[in-house]
Amino acid sequence: MFITRQHLSRRAVLKGMGATVALPFLDAMTPAGTLFAQASKRPVRLIAMEMVHGAAGSTTYGIKNNFWAPAQVGSTFDLAPTAMKSLEPYRDYLTVVSNTDARNAEAFAAPEIGADHFRTAAVFLTQSKPKQTQGSDVFAGTSFDQIYAQTSGQATPIPSMQLCIENVDQAGGCSYNYSCVYTDTISWASPSDPLPMIRDPRAVFDQLFGVGATPEARRARRKDDQSILDWVSESVADLRKRLGPADRARLAEYLEDVREIERRIQKVESGNKTGEPRELPGAPVGVPDSFEEHVKLMFDLQAVAFAADTTRIFSFKFSRDVSNRVFPGSGSTAAFHTGSHHLDRDERITDFQKINSYHVSLVPYLLAKLKAIPDGDGNVLDNSLIIYGSAMGNSNLHNHKRCPLFLAGHAGGALKGNRHVRAEDGTPMANAMLTALNSIGVDIKQFGDSTTALDLNAVKS
Repeated sequence: MFITRQHLSRRAVLKGMGATVALPFLDAMTPAGTLFAQASKRPVRLIAMEMVHGAAGSTTYGIKNNFWAPAQVGSTFDLAPTAMKSLEPYRDYLTVVSNTDARNAEAFAAPEIGADHFRTAAVFLTQSKPKQTQGSDVFAGTSFDQIYAQTSGQATPIPSMQLCIENVDQAGGCSYNYSCVYTDTISWASPSDPLPMIRDPRAVFDQLFGVGATPEARRARRKDDQSILDWVSESVADLRKRLGPADRARLAEYLEDVREIERRIQKVESGNKTGEPRELPGAPVGVPDSFEEHVKLMFDLQAVAFAADTTRIFSFKFSRDVSNRVFPGSGSTAAFHTGSHHLDRDERITDFQKINSYHVSLVPYLLAKLKAIPDGDGNVLDNSLIIYGSAMGNSNLHNHKRCPLFLAGHAGGALKGNRHVRAEDGTPMANAMLTALNSIGVDIKQFGDSTTALDLNAVKS
């Protein structure tokens, strides 16, 4: 079947006074005379997420009780005992990778001993050894997301975005003679170029939907509690006249998603301006005190960015090493870093498992959002690669063995899903990341300390 209607550019936008809003993919954007099947191939999106402090499942007790890795390999594994049990509804999109190590986060020399928390974030997406320095001569490696951005990021208005939940930009030196930048970010444009991360959802929203607006115009809109959609209303009305019924419905749903995100940000800002005591007194006014609300807002922003193809690449740092935040929704009352130092006591490891499970339980919210967005013949989750993990294993020992890692999404068909791949002892995590990079079209033979590609579609391992 051929599309014969008037073609709408994929880069068409809604414009108004001081605002530019990208559009979701619409049928009208498929070139006239193109077969539907030919038009269905879609780019692969990437979200790389780091959660600090390793996993309870990396301990001897946790391995015995399958707190992270399922007992079975292949496709018949049971997620129920694991921290990933909340991912069961998405197991067809899930690839669990267990028993890999992040050796470059280990201490190689005596002065590095004890500094594991101040190396780990820099290693996660680079799988490279950070240089021990408190000066400006920082050095790690080009990160996974930025390697992909070099090939895919230039096709979108924003090549990539770097987001975080905890406070960053703690300038200068941190402990053990390591620059704070190593714990501030997980994204490196080159081995000497760490990228700053955005904590404030308002700042993310303005980058995605306020391109072309001056800071003064954005401030005026917020002061009057206006919506960015009010500024492009004439453009919306004109576009609707040119669309078919299906596209009008898709546009309306997308714009309502944008408006709902904006409402939630406005509500957070309004609540934080009342003068009432905050749980996070030093946080920007747009940052929710609730960890879960903050994470979900950031997930929503990533989903609408993918829908509009504003960017295809996000890195997302859930926490900061040695954070002692408490997560009431986890069922544990332990502070995060303190709880991760469980002294190898079974009951404390079990309590730390609650925190791990809680963090993973937020991810299905994102997966549901991505799966609900049509994309070619499938959905955005079909054409996405989500990475979740840590370069730390047993946090009580500060080691980097048997680190937690899973992938979600089909990466445009390259990953089958419903897999648990258990690597051989001593396998670098970089082997799995090398394969993942290859699966999204990056033709490289070496990543970090990789030794060979790891089959992520293996039925047995």
